Amino acid sequence: MEEEIIHQIALSLTPGIGIALSRQLVSYCGSAQEVFKASKGKLTRIPGIGDKTAEIIHAREGFSVADFVYEQALKQNVRILFYTNKDYPTRLKQLPDAPMLLYYKGTADLNAKKVVAIVGTRNATTYGKKITEELITSLSVYPDVLVVSGLAYGIDITAHKASVKHSVPTVGVLGSGIDTIYPAAHKNTAQQMFNNGGLLTEYTFGTKPDAPHFPDRNRIVAGMSDVTIVVEAAIKGGALITAQIANDYNRDVMAIPGSLDQPYSAGCNRLIRNHQAHIYTSLSDLEYLIGWAEETGEKNNPSVPIPWMQQEGLSESEKSILTLLTTQPDILIDDLSWKSQIPVNQMASILLTLELQGLIKSLPGKRFSLA
Repeated sequence: MEEEIIHQIALSLTPGIGIALSRQLVSYCGSAQEVFKASKGKLTRIPGIGDKTAEIIHAREGFSVADFVYEQALKQNVRILFYTNKDYPTRLKQLPDAPMLLYYKGTADLNAKKVVAIVGTRNATTYGKKITEELITSLSVYPDVLVVSGLAYGIDITAHKASVKHSVPTVGVLGSGIDTIYPAAHKNTAQQMFNNGGLLTEYTFGTKPDAPHFPDRNRIVAGMSDVTIVVEAAIKGGALITAQIANDYNRDVMAIPGSLDQPYSAGCNRLIRNHQAHIYTSLSDLEYLIGWAEETGEKNNPSVPIPWMQQEGLSESEKSILTLLTTQPDILIDDLSWKSQIPVNQMASILLTLELQGLIKSLPGKRFSLA
């Protein structure tokens, strides 16, 4: 296992090898170790791998620091999560630009049943902080929820602190190495988060919090969450970037409305106006959008015959989706994709086919149920 992890680190640090090529390489070779053992001829027979890439792999440049990174991870109790690791955020792994490797220190389940991102301006107002506190208090009724944010000033740190206060697991995604807490003023909160949450980053040890890293950080916040809630935002800012990324990923976005004369509500109001975010006024809005409300309702009676079981010609993927909808009658498309391990782009096509056959029906908020 140690050798495989070191090879995974080395692959992630190999120049020119991104997530797409790494998936291709590991898929064909079986593991990171086997990638580096493969001959040049075998590598170049893999789609997307040419002579130059094969030569880069054989140069083994990533190994110059891989041992050091592994030793630092052991010393600092940091977990190395390659995208094939079962604890890697599954929601994130589905995305084409997901990081190949993550550094994680903490105790929270990154694949919690409910993952909510809470983001907003660094210049949070009293109103924004109050709403964030109330939002976390509302979420605390669920034992299986994880709150994700970016450990930044303002709304982010308010969400983390409120989560610690109410014993809600919370993970901060960094735009730096995991050994560089930024901003430093939030170090104490980060330490508290390790007991019921943690810190996550795609950047190796010693990486400074440079400006270009934060949009990349935002994609992880949006990508590992079921829904992104924007509490306060100006017309321009990182929170709106996160909302846009979430929309691009086909993930739900919610925004909390504010006064028309408040500059840090302008971004939220615009998101709602432009139909780029659903309005959030209370937990019931979130429950309805994500489909949490039905959890308190009656479950399907397994003794009742299910019509689709008599349907002929269904593929295994279609059967898998219908089985999930039998036990969870109102479910978000991303949850279907995650639980069935069918990519979202394929999922949309399968769902359309099933809907045309009259076996399922679409619901508001990108949710589906049996017809």
